[in-house]
Amino acid sequence: MATDLQNPAAKQQNPPSSSTFKVGEQFVLEKGEYPRWDAWTNSRRSDHILSLRPVKVVQDSQENKIVLYENPKFAGKKIEILDDDVPSFHAHGYKEKVSSVRVHNGTWVAYQYPGYRGYQYLFEKGEYKENSEFGAQVPQIQSVRRIRDVQWHQRGAFHTTT
Repeated sequence: MATDLQNPAAKQQNPPSSSTFKVGEQFVLEKGEYPRWDAWTNSRRSDHILSLRPVKVVQDSQENKIVLYENPKFAGKKIEILDDDVPSFHAHGYKEKVSSVRVHNGTWVAYQYPGYRGYQYLFEKGEYKENSEFGAQVPQIQSVRRIRDVQWHQRGAFHTTT
């Protein structure tokens, strides 16, 4: 088995970009145990993981905000979410598709269906001008939650040892 150290050409290649991880179905795995593949998804298409990357959760004094837009390039109707998780956009009167997203602050996971079900899409600070930029084949998002740093969040279960 060859390693990168044995292949001089591999040393000259650039490291994988974050877009490398946007191919295929995305899953956000937080602290905990996942004894079976269906513990992290309700999808019947994904019974294995091909790549992993850490998610950066920033703790700062700014409020967490994500804005989801009906049309590409931040056009059309929009829904703004500040800090809170939203299990159903329909319950808040937003029944439109989501084709573009602007994350002002925070790290978020959006879901295809209400109740945090279906395909998952990870959103970190930045702009996503069309649904293909966040890995969605169709512009459908119906619930969203913010990823919290369990070390600092009140409901967190992480304890440091001294």
